[in-house]
Amino acid sequence: MSFTLATWNINSVRLREPLVCKLLAEEGPDVLCLQECKSPVDKIPVERFHALGYEHMVAQGQKGYNGVAILSRLPLKDAGSRDFASLGHARHVAAKLENGVVIHNFYVPAGGDVPDREVNDKFGQKLDYLAEMRDAFHADRPGKSILVGDLNIAPREDDVWDHKKLLKVVSHTPVEVNAMAETQDAGGWVDVTRQDIPSGQLYSWWSYRAREWDLADKGRRLDHIWATPDISSAAHGSRVLRTARGWEKPSDHAPVFATFDL
Repeated sequence: MSFTLATWNINSVRLREPLVCKLLAEEGPDVLCLQECKSPVDKIPVERFHALGYEHMVAQGQKGYNGVAILSRLPLKDAGSRDFASLGHARHVAAKLENGVVIHNFYVPAGGDVPDREVNDKFGQKLDYLAEMRDAFHADRPGKSILVGDLNIAPREDDVWDHKKLLKVVSHTPVEVNAMAETQDAGGWVDVTRQDIPSGQLYSWWSYRAREWDLADKGRRLDHIWATPDISSAAHGSRVLRTARGWEKPSDHAPVFATFDL
């Protein structure tokens, strides 16, 4: 069985329903994981998605904030969700495909603007969230699983436009990068994107503040696809659909893709 998976922080699934449909129609991933849906589950516009062949969905919704959803052409079952760090946020949902693969869709807190939990509660929430993910993977080491989502951390020097300038900027600080590494190591997760594209600048997010975002190219790789070691070698074809950042009324994130032959 071969399937292609995409992950995309859509920044409001209702506002950007036409962009989701454009992606589904033109790129045709078998599974699309969305973050920051900003919608209760019953308000997600599933009718047009169904019409395009995406008849299956699991989701956790929240009015106006957060929210995660997994749309699929392939049958899947709800595999639960967890409220990491007890924030009361809709930031995680999991689904199981018929071949037994479990897909975890995460939206890790952004962490605010100041990288100091003593003066910025949001940064503390981010670190706590990652720590609980780490502990969960230690307690129940995942297998035959894929983890995707907006993890809000660009871990490598070539995942940001300027490593030195961003060392004190939330999303690339050493404390966040170390926390992410501990979480990744706890589950034995393999960074599929960098397995396929081992070197070179690679971004999935560009700020709305830069009108000439493409020309300035001051991006960060905040969106990730990981897999457990038992299936990571089956992954290939990783790419970022950079052009989606230039679509009309876009999200500030671009979709990230990978294909699995299982």
